[in-house]
Parts: sequence; C-alpha cells; structure tokens
Amino acid sequence: MKRVLASIGAAFVLAAATVPLASARAETVLRIAMTAGDIPLTAGIPDQGFEGWRFVGYNLYDSLVLWDLSRGDRIADIKPGLATEWAVDPANNRRWIFKLRPGVKFHDGSVFTAQDVVWNMERMTKEGAPQFNARQFAFARGYLTNFESVEAIDEQTVVFTTKTPDSLFPYNLSFLMMVSPRRSAEVKHDADAFARNPSGTGPYRFGRMVPGERLELLRNAEYWDAARVPKHDRLVLLPMPEASTRTASLLSGQVDWIEAPSPDAIPRLRSARMQIVTNSYPHNWTYQLNFVDGAFKDLRVRQAANYALNRADMKEMLGGVALEGFATVPPSTAYYGNPVRYDYDPAKARALLQQAGCLPCNVTFAISTSGSGQMQPLPMNELVKSQLEAVGFKVNLQVMDWNALLQLGREGREKHTGVDGINISRATQDPFNGMLRFVASSQAAPRGSNWGHYNSPEMDALITEALSTFDATQRLAVLTRIHEKMSQDAVMLWVAHDLNPRALSPRVRGFVQAQSWFQDLTPITVEAR
Repeated sequence: MKRVLASIGAAFVLAAATVPLASARAETVLRIAMTAGDIPLTAGIPDQGFEGWRFVGYNLYDSLVLWDLSRGDRIADIKPGLATEWAVDPANNRRWIFKLRPGVKFHDGSVFTAQDVVWNMERMTKEGAPQFNARQFAFARGYLTNFESVEAIDEQTVVFTTKTPDSLFPYNLSFLMMVSPRRSAEVKHDADAFARNPSGTGPYRFGRMVPGERLELLRNAEYWDAARVPKHDRLVLLPMPEASTRTASLLSGQVDWIEAPSPDAIPRLRSARMQIVTNSYPHNWTYQLNFVDGAFKDLRVRQAANYALNRADMKEMLGGVALEGFATVPPSTAYYGNPVRYDYDPAKARALLQQAGCLPCNVTFAISTSGSGQMQPLPMNELVKSQLEAVGFKVNLQVMDWNALLQLGREGREKHTGVDGINISRATQDPFNGMLRFVASSQAAPRGSNWGHYNSPEMDALITEALSTFDATQRLAVLTRIHEKMSQDAVMLWVAHDLNPRALSPRVRGFVQAQSWFQDLTPITVEAR
C-alpha cells in the first residue's frame, strides 16, 4: 500500500508541475477510493460487480436506457439515455421500438447511429462476428436470456425482439454499454487493446491507467447532456479493498472520497470534519443457496438458517448503518407485500434442523474479502457463522477475492457442488435484477443468475404472468406475489439491507446520494485546499 500511496503523491506532483503558471484556474481533481481489489474493466461492460458500473461503466459509457440519479428522496428508476423513448409494438408485444438520440458522438468523434447498436449487440451475442467478445458475453448473458434479435430500421430507430413477452426488457438494456465500433476496428477488435484506449459516449473520457493502482478519467466537455458535463476536470479511481487503508487515505488527504468506511472508523472521521453520507437504497446482503446439492435443498434447513440469525446484532456491529434484512427487497419497495418474517428464534431453528435430520448441519459458504456492496464481509460472515453454529450448523467459510467470487457465481452450482451458498450482495432496484433472475428456471446458471438452480413451476408461472403484463398496476400485484413466494420458499438467507455509507472530504460539494447502487459524480465540485 505504501507503493500505491507513493505513486499517488508522485503523480499529483507531476500533474501540478505541468499546469502552466498563467492558467486561469487550477485543475480540479476528485479522487475516490473504491472497495474493489482492482481497477474495473474499461472495455465496455465492467467487472468488479456493480461498483464497476458505478465508477467506470456509467462514466466512460452510456446505455440506451440510463438511471435517474438526480434525487435522493425516492428509489431511482430508469430514464432515457442514448434512446429518447421506447414502446412496445402494438401489433406484437415481443417487439420493442427504440428511438435514438440524434447528434451523439463517441469520444473518438464518430457519430452514434442505429447500426452501432446492432454492432454492439452482436459484440455481446454473436459468436463468430469479428467484434464478438467472449468476456463481454459472459458479463451480459444474465441480461440477455430473453433477447432474440435486433435490427436497425433507420439511422435513429432500432427494434429489439424478445423470445417471449417481456414487460421489463428496458431495465435489462440499462446494463449494456455502447462502445465505439470505429475504435474497436482501429485495434483490430483486440479487446485488451481497446481497454487500454477505450471510446464511449459517456460524461468522462479515458485519461490514463496504472494497472492495479489507478484509473484517471477526464471531463468530456462535449457530452451530449449539457446538464451532466462534469464540474471537475479529472476523476481518479483507486482500488483499496481494505477499509482501514481507505480511512487512513481520506484522513491523510490522499483521497477525497471513500466507499464503505468501517463502522468503528465513522466517529473518528466525523471528528475530522469528514462528511458521512448515507441513504436507504434497494440493496440486499444475502446468501444465494444451493437447491440441488447439500443441506439447503431441504426447506426446513433454509428456514432454520433464517430463524438462527439475530439481525439486530448485525445492525449493532455495523454501527447502525444498516437495516435488518428479513426478505429480498426492503419494506419501502412497492411490491414488498407480506413476506414471512424470520424473527430470531434459535429454539425453532434447532428444532427444524432436528426434523430435517441435519444436526450437526455442515454447510460451506463462498465469501469475499471485499467488493462492490459487500459492506464489511469478513466480520459480517464471522457473525453469521457464529449464530448459525449456535443452533447446530457447522459452517466452513471459503474466502476469495471479489472477482473470483463473481466468477463462481456466474458458473453456477454445477461446477461448485461442494458450495452450499454464495455471499454476493445484490442491487434490487428493479424487479428483474432484484428478484426474477434469481428464481426463474430459465435463469439457471451459467445461463443467468439463478446460481443454486431454484426450480418451481408455480414461480415460473408467476414470472411469465409478470413479464406478460404491460399494465404497471396489474403487474405490481403479480410482483408482490413473487416476492412473498420467495419468502415462503426461503430462497435465500437474508441478513441486512445496506444504507450505502461513504465518507467525503469537507472539500467535496454538490453530491446527491441517490437511492441506487449507482451514483452521479458529474455535479461534484472540489474546493481548493
């Protein structure tokens, strides 16, 4: 870490030395310490989980559909991005018609057109196409299980066709970044070469990268949305997986912003006049469970695990910066309904294990040392382990870095039959990504995000009904039943909902913390020292 901090200091000395003395103003720089263990991939769809989307994906790139991150008083929803509007074809509810935003340019100067959308979709789906990228396909696959085809009708219109009716399809498009075909062609569609000099349409341009240490993005003064042209000149992203290192870096002035400060550091940060920012947002910290191999295929064992948790202890350990998690989405969600409430009941948990003939009940959880939305994963997992073992479980924690855990999650239980659960925190800001992708049989990994291969004909019927219901009010009732059934079937081990804490230097101004996993950095200003 000393080497990283030294390189940070050296880089900024160099930057300061190169600013002309006659400059009208000093360059403004926003330096952020991420929880990621490495710099997120810059080639389009990022890695490092949703932290990759937050800091790289939606800054270098745009998708057809973006997230409205301008407010903090309500859960964020989608808004027009590179598409200005969309609608289902009245004659065919499997066809979605998207009108594109005119006049948008990639960072390399090429104009964004409907043909570029088709090219990008083929980059993510069409094996054998010159631009096909297997890694981007792997990252996009969970959002494309219902995608059938796309065609350009004219320069500003594209039509997507889904395999089956899909009322939530626009949400999935929000995760598919549009990259420049011209830049890709310049590097002969070499994905690594493209990542070293990427071109998107986003509010920031690529500046430079020191692998494993820092990524610098530059203000895109020509961004198509004038209201979101960044109010600082440079954004510097630094991977710092250790919470104590992030805290020390903020207190010493090496960075201006840190993600997920440890709870015991918050009083010290506040006393140093740092801003502690929190907000409720759609996020859960859970374990997806294996429904085929091992103990959790028995409903009674899944219920026992949920009754074994004293979530109030978890909230206290986190310094109060969390909500107790009893279900997949937080209670403020419109389709929360009336799920089973798994209140702490160790006697009931032990009795269920006895009924299931699983006492002691051996389980293995795959967990990470850090990562996007993982909060404080090591102490949190240790507390879960101790509470489960108090009622009769025997818990083995299989520890790995964040990207390795994500890869394990993408591969599914078939390649990891000895793993009984995976601790990957999730965004729940839309119904598909928050619920459906974890319980639809069509989403069984590696095709999608149903890691443990949960399979219920009743649930599949509810999902089909929801996706075929284009009236929002009617769909809400179906989504509520889905959420309630997830609870009845104890499809996850629910622990907490994060309040998304971050700590900011007093010099940082203009940040509005959206109720979203993603955040808009463009309005932020950084006062001179």
